[in-house]
Amino acid sequence: MFKLLLQPAKESISMSKKRILIVDDEETILILIESLLKTEGFDVITANNGAEGLSVAKKETPDLVLLDIMMPGTNGIEVAEKIRSNKEIKKTKIIFLTVVRSNEVRSDRLTKIGADDYITKPFDNIDLVERVKKVLS
Repeated sequence: MFKLLLQPAKESISMSKKRILIVDDEETILILIESLLKTEGFDVITANNGAEGLSVAKKETPDLVLLDIMMPGTNGIEVAEKIRSNKEIKKTKIIFLTVVRSNEVRSDRLTKIGADDYITKPFDNIDLVERVKKVLS
């Protein structure tokens, strides 16, 4: 399903100063994405639920939040809405990362909330890294 790629891409863009917050209730996803992005030189922080993710986002002011939609408690859409309504972090980039298919959560709704991209699980590691770099460029 998910394959860990630990070699940095040859065309690696220098993103060493970019901070990324990953918010997902699945620990294996957190570990995988954290490893991928750290290998690419990103500063990575994680949270395992929506409430913690929002708290960390306010404290750490990341450049990008990779945000799962379906989480217990505060879901990803609620977190994104709260990020967009907070003047200190409202310009933070958001990529939704979820098993929810586009017919279940319409991409135009995600765009209206302020999503910069949308990636479904399972994902291709190289594609995920490329899309993160694109959103941050």
